[in-house]
Amino acid sequence: MDPALIGIRLASSASGPLLRKLLAKDGPGAGLTGARTPVRLSGLVSFRGEKRTLTEKEVRKLATTLVERAAAGPGEPPFPADETEALTDTLAATLLALGDLDMDDVQAVHLGPAALARGLRAAAPPPDGLSTDSVLFLDSLTEWACLHILEFFTQRSTFVARTLVEQTRGQAELTAKVDEVIRRTPRGDARDAEFERRYLAYVAKKQGRLTIYGLDLHHSPDEWPLDLAYLSLEATGPGPAPADDDTAWDELGTREQLFRLRHPGPATLPADRALATHPRILLRGLAGSGKTTLVQWLAVSAASQGRAGDRSPGGEMAYLRDRVPFVLPLRALTRHGERLPSPDRFLAAAGCPLTPPDGWADRVLTAGRGLILVDGIDEIPEAERERARRWLRELLDSYDGNRWLVTSRPTAVRDDWLTPDGFTELALSPMSRAEVTTFVQRWHRAAGPEAQPYEQPLLDALRTTEHAAQLATNPLMCGLICALHRDRRGFLPRGRKALYEAALSMLLSRRDRERDMGTPYGIELGEAPQIQLIQRLAYWLTLNGRTQMDRSHAESIVRSAVPAIPEAAAYGDPDAVFTHLLHRSGLLREPTPDTVDFVHRTFQDHLAAKVLVDDWHIGVLIDHAADDQWEDVVRMAVGHARPRECAEIFEELLRAADAAEDRRTQLRVLVVAATALEEATEVAPEVQARILERTARVIPPRTPEEARELASVGRAVLDLLPGPEGLSDREALMVVTAATHIPHDAALPHLARFVDHPWIQVRSQLIWAWSRYDTRQYAQEIIGRLAPGGLDFTLRSDEQIDELVRLGRRPEALDLRHGVSERGMAALGPVLAEVESVQFAAATAGNSLWLLLRGRGHEGKSGATSRVPRLRFLHLSGFYAPTEEDWHAIAGTPSLRELTIGTAALRSCPEPLLLPQVDHLILHGNEADPPFEQVVRAFPALRGVILSDTGEGRAYDISPLARLKHLRLLQMPGVEITGAGHLSPTVDIVV
Repeated sequence: MDPALIGIRLASSASGPLLRKLLAKDGPGAGLTGARTPVRLSGLVSFRGEKRTLTEKEVRKLATTLVERAAAGPGEPPFPADETEALTDTLAATLLALGDLDMDDVQAVHLGPAALARGLRAAAPPPDGLSTDSVLFLDSLTEWACLHILEFFTQRSTFVARTLVEQTRGQAELTAKVDEVIRRTPRGDARDAEFERRYLAYVAKKQGRLTIYGLDLHHSPDEWPLDLAYLSLEATGPGPAPADDDTAWDELGTREQLFRLRHPGPATLPADRALATHPRILLRGLAGSGKTTLVQWLAVSAASQGRAGDRSPGGEMAYLRDRVPFVLPLRALTRHGERLPSPDRFLAAAGCPLTPPDGWADRVLTAGRGLILVDGIDEIPEAERERARRWLRELLDSYDGNRWLVTSRPTAVRDDWLTPDGFTELALSPMSRAEVTTFVQRWHRAAGPEAQPYEQPLLDALRTTEHAAQLATNPLMCGLICALHRDRRGFLPRGRKALYEAALSMLLSRRDRERDMGTPYGIELGEAPQIQLIQRLAYWLTLNGRTQMDRSHAESIVRSAVPAIPEAAAYGDPDAVFTHLLHRSGLLREPTPDTVDFVHRTFQDHLAAKVLVDDWHIGVLIDHAADDQWEDVVRMAVGHARPRECAEIFEELLRAADAAEDRRTQLRVLVVAATALEEATEVAPEVQARILERTARVIPPRTPEEARELASVGRAVLDLLPGPEGLSDREALMVVTAATHIPHDAALPHLARFVDHPWIQVRSQLIWAWSRYDTRQYAQEIIGRLAPGGLDFTLRSDEQIDELVRLGRRPEALDLRHGVSERGMAALGPVLAEVESVQFAAATAGNSLWLLLRGRGHEGKSGATSRVPRLRFLHLSGFYAPTEEDWHAIAGTPSLRELTIGTAALRSCPEPLLLPQVDHLILHGNEADPPFEQVVRAFPALRGVILSDTGEGRAYDISPLARLKHLRLLQMPGVEITGAGHLSPTVDIVV
């Protein structure tokens, strides 16, 4: 190892005091008379021959310190770990040889560090049995130590003879310069670390800004901090298939079987923490549902390592620590159909101006530290998506251990598109009423004091005004509604078309006027001419299956259109008109200096639909009716069309459905047609009846995806959904799934017909949907009438707990989610008598689990009676970290038999605490070193241990578990194990 690298690991300020212990201090006045007799080097060290003030033990201690400090630091160790002791002994012997050198300090300084080191190595015993790496490291460390020994000599008073003054100064300056060079000499990983610091700061700044629509009025900034605007939403995956209700708990099967038995409903989890347990995710979501905002949040969370706060990597996002985010918006990477980038081009292709060290991205991904965020599969043409999948597969085959998120609109790719590649498919859930309320409150807080008077009236309107509540299902529409309500002094437009038109008016004609902006580009255009010009860009993008275009092409489109628009042509400079539209319309933006796109895809769809209707390109519209990128365009075209035009569009859609060659295409066209009914200002009753009758032929839906597509039709589809009579269990579940995705009170009478359905999956779906409806009304009509039968009651708010108590329900299983406060936990008391299973993921304040299990007023750490006397199964989310009080509450639950907990959380279990009543433990988390010793100490009676979510390719030593005398099952899927021979032959090991 080069001495320069040693210097990086061992600073002069730290090593000086150590080396000075080797050297004798001057006596008072020593050397001031300019003694002519040379002082031998043996007289300068604090040991020589048999007369030593430092013992060999002390010298060895100094050598140990030098080796340890030099070896500490980033990168791989410079020598084998098992040679540390031998290396230390050899270095100590080398330092002891310093007292045997026959030279004085002046001669030593003249020789220099390299020659002095050679003298030391010659005087010391040769190294014995060291590897090549260790010998090289010893040589470098000895030379480096000599450099600082010589520095010490040059500072001694006896060295300051008049004839050597200038030489001494030069030597001191030279030594200082060498030290500085040592500190500045980069090594490979040092360059990487320095670049990563710059890159992560860039990501945090670039991705940490978000546009909240409407907040750019008056004197507000155009962009807002992401952490202020971000709202954590939930993602839902397909529910696991149910196990038989009579499965014996003692017959512990696979983790999947256990999960199916305990949690038969749909799997729901916070979207921003899904990657903690699913390393590869395909996330589907409607336009405006928050997919790109989630990508930004994940990137910022990974980049902002160590930032304080519960919502930073130091809290619930801690699983992203040491991850390097790569944000890859496909719309920007393939606007010309380019080849998708290899890792070394990730940054450049995404528009990052920083230049990484050669091979940096490859090293990050090879180490498994990458967070790859591929945004917008739906935003590239369908013909290019298979190429994108091959690109993903090549990356996955090349790099293990990273985390991957791919986003898409729901119907852009078929079901299980990436499942063979290990991806979990999740869908962003529509915002619940509680989430809408939170969003509205945050929006008005961000908008400032002037907006505060409009907050409560809007919340009231969203509860009582049907069309507004139907629109407020995703962050984009909520933001527009807040902005327009504020802008119109408390009044809302009716319907989606009116909402977008009002938003366009706000952005195009009122923004600059209300901000007193004047004409910064010398152009002032009314709303209509701006729309005429911008919609041509929207049409070109939509027709070509793009969401981004070259700036030069956008300029040419506007340039060719300006002469036909008198108000714009009057300025005589089409390029100035384009610049005005780009910077002042509020609809366009420049993601990079040479590209242009819309601030949000829905504005592009709205304006493209207007062109299609204005120019009556109905053939183009119908040809693309089954294209997922055109669904909103078709619906909005119906909104723009006059009655006769609407009728023709619907007739053509029905013909296209009849001509479809497969059920999926047929269903998609019919759903688009049925959904578009709500956009029409006027439609003949016979046309509406034909569409609904034709849609009824594809009911009941066959899959959850079909059910959600059908639900997008809106409340009209409720009249087409059959009751439970004559339906198979699977058909009943799909019908209920469709109905529960229609968040309207009209769905309740239909859902009420399924409250006593015998299949637990159907009733679980009814429980899961509670938060989508008015809490009390749904409780009265659905929850209060549900047949229990082993249901997990998922509770997401204090209000739901209040209703459960009011109804006198006594569930056997509780699933406590985000939104439950300590007040709600305290209110649970009356319903806990029969609870046997609790899944705890509530993001509440401290003492929440303690409050659930023990309650207030129970003093002491042991012997207290549990508030859940029959609790047998406790599942703690991987994001929940139990406090010491929580652990004592868990230990004080005598009936507890099975505990599910994160491996990291298990480490917080207090040292003396024992849980002998627990005989099955499920650990989730992919730590490289699971806390098996802690498992053995705290859970002496375990019969079954399951380790889930293990990292691919991990190797675990399970020998510590041999001390569990009752162990009968050990399940660790997907890992290699060592030490199995130490376990009893009666243990069933599943890997």
